[in-house]
Amino acid sequence: MANTHSGKLRVTLVRSINGTIGKHRATVRGLGLRRLNHTVELEDTPAVRGMIRKVDYLVRVEPA
Repeated sequence: MANTHSGKLRVTLVRSINGTIGKHRATVRGLGLRRLNHTVELEDTPAVRGMIRKVDYLVRVEPA
């Protein structure tokens, strides 16, 4: 997997945050995801990638 850290990522919430750890819920909200199947486009930065890695079991990531 190549980490180019340029461009944008499309992040979609694919699993519910019900029953998850509070910090993970906060991270999902920090990514801008509000509800199930909600998709946002984010800059591909190390900070965003770290947030995605923390909640990787809840989201799907695609290049934008």
